[in-house]
Amino acid sequence: MQANLYALGAIALWASLASLGVSLTHVPPFLLTGIALLIGSVPAWPLVLRDPSQWRIPLRTLALGVYGLFAYHFLLFIALRHAPPVEANLVNYLWPLFIVVLAPVLLPGVALRWPHVLAAVLGFGGAAIAITGGRSLSGALAWGYLPALAAAFIWASYSLLTRRVPAFPTTAIGLFGLVSGLLSLLCHVLLEPAVTLQARDAVLLTVLGLGPLGGAFYLWDKALKLGDARHIGILSYATPLASTALLVLVSGQRFHASLALSTAMILSAAVLGMRAK
Repeated sequence: MQANLYALGAIALWASLASLGVSLTHVPPFLLTGIALLIGSVPAWPLVLRDPSQWRIPLRTLALGVYGLFAYHFLLFIALRHAPPVEANLVNYLWPLFIVVLAPVLLPGVALRWPHVLAAVLGFGGAAIAITGGRSLSGALAWGYLPALAAAFIWASYSLLTRRVPAFPTTAIGLFGLVSGLLSLLCHVLLEPAVTLQARDAVLLTVLGLGPLGGAFYLWDKALKLGDARHIGILSYATPLASTALLVLVSGQRFHASLALSTAMILSAAVLGMRAK
């Protein structure tokens, strides 16, 4: 139960990502991610200053963290630039399904049973409805779908492989964010035009860094350390649903019946998945 609460906390923070992103669309994505990840590492600093050993982790553990935080966002941004955004985001949200399916492959002692698969597929269907909002998809082929698929695999495999490396404190997530943020800023310098940020941008970037690109990663790590990865993967389908609902609320749009259907499907998937052992 405690693990599920941590996971729901991460999901609640990730739900604000789209709404914050809409307010920061003028900020180049690598600059946005780099600044937010650096800010997200700040909560770990006081603990590390008190006990520097918390960041003395094996190089392969640090490499896994950078693989998860930096490579995921790098590929996702490429996907969103080279494929229709709605469809690319839908492909990206295969990651909860990948977590469920890959759990028995990457984690010892974990078995995959048909209720888990059924729940994961049902959850993905609900997520698809939430993301598309009942709109028809373009159906166009784009090579950008490949990095979106790779991003989904990276986040799922990172989430599972944190259980395969030597145990590390959750404060190490701050080091992952620090290194990944610096790499993102390097990508900004090399690939994006320079921009001038306003005071409002600084406030929103701080919220972004302390929330969906910071605090959420710490909560996610705690959830994975304590819980069943299959259940957490199924719960994660609430992310696009909550994100879409918040975006509709903030933007003043009307709620559609598709959101009610999406909610019912994702809740059904969660109940089915939780009851499976």
